[in-house]
Amino acid sequence: MRLPREFIERTSTLLGKDEYEKLETALEQDSPTSIRLNARKAANHSELMGSKFLSDQIPWSSIGYYLSDRLTFTFDPLFHAGCYYVQEASSMFIEQVVRKYVDKPVIALDLCAAPGGKSTHLRSLLPDGSLLVANEVIRNRSQILLENLVKWGHPDIMVTNNDPSDFSSLTNFFDVILADVPCSGEGMFRKDPGAVEEWSTDNVDICWQRQRRIIADIWDCLNPGGILIYSTCTYNVEENEKNVCWIRDEYDADVLSINDIPQEWGITGNLLNADFPVYRFLPHKTKGEGLFMAVLRKPQENSISEPKRFIDKTKKKAQKPVPVPNEVKAWLCRPDNYVFEITDMVITAFSKRYVEEMNVIRKQLKVLHGGIVVGEIKGKDIIPAHSLVMNSEFDRSAFLAYEVTYEQAISYLRKEAITLNSDISKGYVLLTYKHVPIGFVKNIGNRANNLYPNEWRIRSGYLPDEIKCL
Repeated sequence: MRLPREFIERTSTLLGKDEYEKLETALEQDSPTSIRLNARKAANHSELMGSKFLSDQIPWSSIGYYLSDRLTFTFDPLFHAGCYYVQEASSMFIEQVVRKYVDKPVIALDLCAAPGGKSTHLRSLLPDGSLLVANEVIRNRSQILLENLVKWGHPDIMVTNNDPSDFSSLTNFFDVILADVPCSGEGMFRKDPGAVEEWSTDNVDICWQRQRRIIADIWDCLNPGGILIYSTCTYNVEENEKNVCWIRDEYDADVLSINDIPQEWGITGNLLNADFPVYRFLPHKTKGEGLFMAVLRKPQENSISEPKRFIDKTKKKAQKPVPVPNEVKAWLCRPDNYVFEITDMVITAFSKRYVEEMNVIRKQLKVLHGGIVVGEIKGKDIIPAHSLVMNSEFDRSAFLAYEVTYEQAISYLRKEAITLNSDISKGYVLLTYKHVPIGFVKNIGNRANNLYPNEWRIRSGYLPDEIKCL
């Protein structure tokens, strides 16, 4: 790897010559591959835990594992079913933050969320009854975020496609904000050769200034007493410690500590010798890529004891709601916990706890997805949605299930024609692979119409010579 001369000089000065040489040696080695299991989907599948490809558990994650070999993820039906997520090990450290500082239901925002690694992880960690808003400003990346969160299958999520400045009206709205801000990407050098080519000191300057603008845009959205998790995947102090200093001083924020971190984890602290805690992952000390993380708390205002949510009180012309059939509501395990809505013939279910907040978000932001998309009305028919089958609230007993082979599962995920046994009843049939739901078909007798989302299909027409699946 040919590193930029200025990067070498700056980082050697920051770490010291000996430490830098160790870092450079680590950057010449292969990146470790790691995954995080979906507890809601993998808990009852002990064969996943017994996979020969699972190596050591990631020390700071209760459900993250290093892999002994890189899998053929594209051709693993359980990956497409949301049973696990391929995530860089260092970024799973967020579990330590949430476990320490979030102990009751919250409204959380993942501000720069694509492709979805931290969002799916954060959603798994938040207490039951929480709502997560996952946002991405770049349109095509927001679609990838949407796909990954739908597959992850938690009901209490919203996906938005907005600039950070668009959140400015949501004063004191969020209890937790994760800002994994765009950065110069030094921590991704060995994983992404393009990051090396794009690096420059000018880009570092652009990044730290952009990062401050992002924090300034969303700080008022954080509820007093709420926490900001600030992270980057870079090494320099301009985008890391100096920005934490700026947030602390500009907003009178408290920088919080995560106590009792074992020394053997190899996590590095503050490189400015400043008096506040930060958490650095350096590839020559920790088994993962470069990461920086800090946790800050917004000052508590004495006049506010409860979150001051911005609730829309605008009077609206009442519209007679279109009734949702009870048999459709029964597609969810706990339908009484949800408010059902029909918009443009699409049936959606929202948690009753956060209907007001969801309505506010929909009015203020560009929402791509919210709650559970249950189905779509086509004439006298209601087509069950793929979002439904991926969701943990899906009551699979509502449909006839058909277990498919690996070859059939791959054909289905390519959106190819599927043939069921002749004794299978006509109508909507749930396909399962290793007893995990992967999607719906509509059996019409001589064939079954494939209902897998076209935009998510496997586009590759071949199978690798060696298949390595979890």
